[in-house]
Amino acid sequence: MAAPRLAATAAGLPAAFYARQLLWLLLLGAVLWWLEAATRLDVTLAQWFFDPLSLRFPLQHSLWLEWLNHRLPKYALIAASGGLALRAVRRREARLGYAVLVMWLATLAVSLLKAHSAHSCPWDLQAFGGSGEWFALFGAVAANPGPGQCFPGGHASGGFALLALFFYWRPQAPRRARQAAVAALALGLLMGLGQMARGAHFLSHNLWSGWVVWLVAVLLFAAFDLGRAASTAKSAGQLPGISGA
Repeated sequence: MAAPRLAATAAGLPAAFYARQLLWLLLLGAVLWWLEAATRLDVTLAQWFFDPLSLRFPLQHSLWLEWLNHRLPKYALIAASGGLALRAVRRREARLGYAVLVMWLATLAVSLLKAHSAHSCPWDLQAFGGSGEWFALFGAVAANPGPGQCFPGGHASGGFALLALFFYWRPQAPRRARQAAVAALALGLLMGLGQMARGAHFLSHNLWSGWVVWLVAVLLFAAFDLGRAASTAKSAGQLPGISGA
């Protein structure tokens, strides 16, 4: 009797699905690189929020923007992830608990990259009233890059992290999974827009943040699904691609 395919488990997603996800990530990464290398979109959008007369971003210290776009969404997402974690424990639902873990690890990955980045925020650059020099995302570090620690966008990653729910729901509820993906994209971009208005990030900072979150989610859920499939096959006395005795 032929062994069941590892890629097609009832509780998880097939290997081919994750391969396609990685391909989309490669394509998106190429597009993001091209946008940064061949256009001035970052600077153009930042100039919309910059006042050249006062040499500052008027909304940088906006109280309503700080609360409505920065603090409240962050607190709400923390509370939501905590609630999902409790729900997973009560229901003993491993996939939901893992989705929450992915959310936390994805934002942690962005935070670690940001903490070690030499790229400064727009408000720290010479073109926008600061002292740091701009340099390309994947180019040589400028002689005076400024304080750095601004790439990728940390705040937007909280919204993008909801993408973990796409992978949670995708095996059994594809429509709900798509809704979760749209919500994650919308919230991440909205949270990122607020930071752009304050001069805290360029558009590329936020887009790459979403890319990193997506990559982390793909890698971790692939390990989860394919690992469980392998474990199931092993417990049945079968190996991938080998017929049972």
